Amino acid sequence: MSRSVDPSILSRKGGSLLSDYADFSLILGGPLYQILRRAHLSGDALELLRRRIVVILSLTWLPLLVLSIVEGRAWGTAVRVPFLLDVEAHVRFLVALPLLVVAELVVHQRMRSLLRQFLERRLIPDTSRARFDAAVSSAIRLRNSVVLEMLLIGLVIVVGVVYIWPHYIALNVATWYAMPAGGGRRLSAAGWWFVYLSLPLFWFILLRWYVRLAIWVRFLWQVARCELRLVPTHPDHAGGLGFLSGVVVAFAPLLMAHGAQVAGFISNQIFFQGATLPHFKILLAVVVVFLLLIVLGPLLLFMPHLAAAKRTGLREYGNLAQEYVLEFDDKWLRSTAKNGEALLGSADLQSLADIGNSFQVIRDMSVVPFTKFTVLELAIVTLVPVAPLALTMVSVDQLITELLKVVF
Repeated sequence: MSRSVDPSILSRKGGSLLSDYADFSLILGGPLYQILRRAHLSGDALELLRRRIVVILSLTWLPLLVLSIVEGRAWGTAVRVPFLLDVEAHVRFLVALPLLVVAELVVHQRMRSLLRQFLERRLIPDTSRARFDAAVSSAIRLRNSVVLEMLLIGLVIVVGVVYIWPHYIALNVATWYAMPAGGGRRLSAAGWWFVYLSLPLFWFILLRWYVRLAIWVRFLWQVARCELRLVPTHPDHAGGLGFLSGVVVAFAPLLMAHGAQVAGFISNQIFFQGATLPHFKILLAVVVVFLLLIVLGPLLLFMPHLAAAKRTGLREYGNLAQEYVLEFDDKWLRSTAKNGEALLGSADLQSLADIGNSFQVIRDMSVVPFTKFTVLELAIVTLVPVAPLALTMVSVDQLITELLKVVF
């Protein structure tokens, strides 16, 4: 039975903490969230997901299609890269962008009970409650910051539109969004919408996620500085912090969105710039490592706590086991005075086994609050959008032939 949290404790700061603990989220809040609510594109708990996705696609992808058709650049040979063949654009707006929106709902739902887990498991002793409460309040303030989102808008315009797009994203061939002209590019109507609305909106939502992740890292860092009451015999093999692994798995849609974005970029380089998939193996490795670090890396902040708990557990349970086995040895092997008690069925044997099991649990305790399976799962999720590009290295006929050889 889970231990309930005393509401009087949570409300000791005028009731402000009660709602934060009951429904903690790094996603709710901020100017964009308030705008979506007032526009009836989101509820208080990020409902209306489909409506948000439809509206966002109507602002980003659909105008590009319509304008490209009007200008005769949606298909055909008028330009080297017509709109319908621009895999990167379609993946960015039809796959990655919806995944970023879906990730908000998934992370919010998975994170709602995070703070209660810390308290219900009594991981935060009374001596650290003030510091823990301060970390919660600080995270909420940053999440709701108007200044941060205004800075993001400025960053998107100044860095993204002015520098990143022309130097690292735009293709050096005639495309549906621009034609080479005088050492630069002349934007089409679709190009103007693409560069000054669609891309900035996508980048804003993406960078907003990085801000949320930064707040998450800061919050975990502050919690890791608190005194924690970890139990080395906890069956989750993480001293009671195993629930954090379940929280980070919720970031899977976010990682898949990044993988889709990379897959779209590689696709255009392969189809229109003559590159091959092996040319990007280092890029793919760097992306996977980077994403795993930003999602799982913050959990490594708890390594000192877990390592100390494991060392203490091994020492204390080792001493306890030593005392018990000495008494067991004296009673059953060194002494003949057993008061007529039979060894078979004796509770002493069960107690000996229980102590051995407890000691083994401590020995198996991990010093990180996640498993190898979690790492593998997130890595695979990141690379799933890239998998279809393997077909650029082998024909479908060859692939089917090789599969048949394996099967038969």
